Amino acid sequence: MKAKAKAISLDILYSKRTAAFAAALSLWALGILLGHFGSFQDLFAAVQNFLSASSMSFLSKFLSFAFFFASWLLAGLPVLKSAAKNLLQKKNRALDESFLMSVATIGAFAIGEWAEAAAVMIFYMIGEIIQDAAIDKSRSSIDALLAVRPDKARIGDGDTWKEIPAGEVVPGSLIMIRPGERIPLDGIVIEGKSSIDASMLTGESRPVSCTTGSEVFSGTLALDGVLKVKTTKNAGESSASRIIQLVESAREAKARPERFITAFARWYTPIVVGAAVLLAVLPPLLFAGQRFTEWFYRALILLVISCPCALVVSVPLGYFAGIGGMSRRGIMVKGAIYLDSLNKVKNVAFDKTGTLTKGKFAIAALEPAPDVSKETLLETAVIAESESNHPIARAIVDYAGTDGSTKVDAVRSEIAGKGVECVSRSETILAGSRRFLESRLEDAAFSINGEEEGKESCTPVYIARNAKYLGRILIGDSLKEGAAETIGRLRKMGIHNTMLTGDTRSSAMDVASQLGIGSVKAELLPEDKLREVENLTRSGTTVFVGDGINDAPVLARSHVGIAMGSGADAAVEAADVIIMTDDPRRVPEAIERAKKTRRIVMGNIAFALGAKGFFIVLAALGMANMWVALIADVGVALAAVLNSTRALR
Repeated sequence: MKAKAKAISLDILYSKRTAAFAAALSLWALGILLGHFGSFQDLFAAVQNFLSASSMSFLSKFLSFAFFFASWLLAGLPVLKSAAKNLLQKKNRALDESFLMSVATIGAFAIGEWAEAAAVMIFYMIGEIIQDAAIDKSRSSIDALLAVRPDKARIGDGDTWKEIPAGEVVPGSLIMIRPGERIPLDGIVIEGKSSIDASMLTGESRPVSCTTGSEVFSGTLALDGVLKVKTTKNAGESSASRIIQLVESAREAKARPERFITAFARWYTPIVVGAAVLLAVLPPLLFAGQRFTEWFYRALILLVISCPCALVVSVPLGYFAGIGGMSRRGIMVKGAIYLDSLNKVKNVAFDKTGTLTKGKFAIAALEPAPDVSKETLLETAVIAESESNHPIARAIVDYAGTDGSTKVDAVRSEIAGKGVECVSRSETILAGSRRFLESRLEDAAFSINGEEEGKESCTPVYIARNAKYLGRILIGDSLKEGAAETIGRLRKMGIHNTMLTGDTRSSAMDVASQLGIGSVKAELLPEDKLREVENLTRSGTTVFVGDGINDAPVLARSHVGIAMGSGADAAVEAADVIIMTDDPRRVPEAIERAKKTRRIVMGNIAFALGAKGFFIVLAALGMANMWVALIADVGVALAAVLNSTRALR
């Protein structure tokens, strides 16, 4: 509702500004006609018998002045209010562009340049309207996300269904979604089948199929079929809400060029005002025959030319447009400062599982030890893994077709990144990495007999019971589509690629060889990953890409942390950039778009400063009038603003 009210208020403001512009332009045109066309005196033929020619001229000039003044006031009232407010409150930005415009136009009125004074405000207003339109265009791609968050949810109440505000639905509730409706809350499908359009959330245009057991996310659109969903999160924690929160935080974070412009304006404007005062006063005092009015006029022109509108507006708009363009592609950036950091990337470190690979594990092979059957190996593994939420554990349980609840009376101890130890029916069962079993069983009781040979792409889970090695289960994973292309594009950009994973070295090396990653660090615990990333940061700007809870510290420590949207909440919260599509190709795309945005912003800065410097010289030499000043101010600002919108594409 707040967003809707805000949109309505902006529309009203835009309409008022447009109407004020039309009125101001009309009054200005009338002033021009009255001031420059003698035929208008014919309108007063009826009163010429009562007025002298001088009275007639005075009346014409008075009406001309009145129209110009009304036009100037109508167009410039917001500028005058802003200048007065900043001066009265003694803000740091008291001498801003509003102050420059006000002083310049009031001075122009004082020396009789009424038409030019009113024109300055009118054309400044044109620039404001066009800038608003450009900002609105760049904002629309982000604000459209607000529409993907439904306000209502249809909740089950016995045999009936009723609509209630989505914010009142608690996790564990049953909601129903009909074809053509957006899913209001994250949850699990317990009944029904439908195709889901997730394009507004992830940027992926192809519908995905969901059925019983599928996870669905708020903001996605059910295309066909009725779904009954058990909610897993409340409205504030849903996927759509989380994205909107990321976008709102992105609006607040400032990049270095933005901070530069803010600091630049603080000393730039006082210098310009001082230069204008000197230009108006010194030549008439130092050189005989110089008229004060002429140099005062030049000083006013200098003030108009010097307005930093092009910089103040176009630089933030350039970054905002860049964020908006990336959001269209499913790349959510938490702040403009991270766009700046992406522009300087030297190293990209990838997690393996769930980032470069799909992370959807399945048993590739059962390799029991001699005199042990596959059934015994699998049953023992299920006892150890049945209550673990680790993807590898779930793959073993799913393969066995049981949750193990009828067979297990066990006490478990799970060691993160290593394995599981449990006691069931007085039997001690171990399941985990080779290193884990070796540390528990000692060399005499544990013999693998060269089983590490072959199948490097699989992750082995070693099983032992009562100090006897039973064999291993090979868990396979597959590369994500586009993973190889991702590494290739980064390499062409001159960026060093590294894989940091807690998986076995053989599995990591196999994936790295397929993708062309030369640097691999495997069998890492979370603290090991953190140490490796800290080493990389010493050699230049480092990006880490991951998706798991154990990646959260590394995502927070790297210069830019990039998380996959389907990853753990802790990873998403710690990251600076979210890839909503889970497509690794978005990583080099984010870097390329950041570089493009940076080029646009720096181009705007160079163009604005160069153009204004040229026109300031003309003004000081008396080769520019107020109309040239308008081109230098409004024209340069509009060109920079329009250039900024290129970042949307």
